Amino acid sequence: MNRARAVARHEWGPLATTVRTALVVKGWRAVPMTLAAVCLTGLFQFVQNQSWGYQPVQHIGSVRAEDPLWLALLRTPLSLFVPALDLPVWGALAQILVVFGIAEICLGRRRALVIAYVSTLAGTMYARIAIAVGPENPLGLPASDAQVVDTGPSAAVVGLAVYVCYLHRARLTLYLVIVAMVVEVLVKNNLAGKEHLAAIAAVLVACAATALRHRGSGSRAAGSRSGAPPIRS
Repeated sequence: MNRARAVARHEWGPLATTVRTALVVKGWRAVPMTLAAVCLTGLFQFVQNQSWGYQPVQHIGSVRAEDPLWLALLRTPLSLFVPALDLPVWGALAQILVVFGIAEICLGRRRALVIAYVSTLAGTMYARIAIAVGPENPLGLPASDAQVVDTGPSAAVVGLAVYVCYLHRARLTLYLVIVAMVVEVLVKNNLAGKEHLAAIAAVLVACAATALRHRGSGSRAAGSRSGAPPIRS
């Protein structure tokens, strides 16, 4: 029991401390973006379930791989907040509240939004490429998936979880998230599962870029302390 507690403290201690401190000091003011995202998702869910609201929501935030690229790119940011009709909305709201909230506190509003968008965009672009490749390729998808409505926060949630775990050195959780998404694809080989893997791949590239930038900053700082000229990019 003590060992498990020590592992949990090492894995989540810094992250939990950061989140708890922000919430104690600022309360809900620490996560205004998250609250706005929850409200927007709830609003879209309400509107799209009305007889008059389904088509307007589709025009604003519904993405399909068969759509023209410019239209898909235009709709992708809001598609993140349009809940999938075949899934319970409380799941999407809970994901946004917890994962977006943690990410907003740990990463800051701007970086959290960037990672969320990059993750969602990676899934959107993967779908188009995979359908073009075809189902005979292990990474491909059948042409029928071009008509699948691709909305919801799941890709962004997965991407944010991976990035936050990387920055806060919660490596075990990071690996568990990746393994869970791989198992999801093995169990149910569909568009959503493969988009989650595409989101993870995009965020891992961002993690690598972050590591290289920090390494470069450390090298320049060491060079300055030793009297060597700074390295210029």
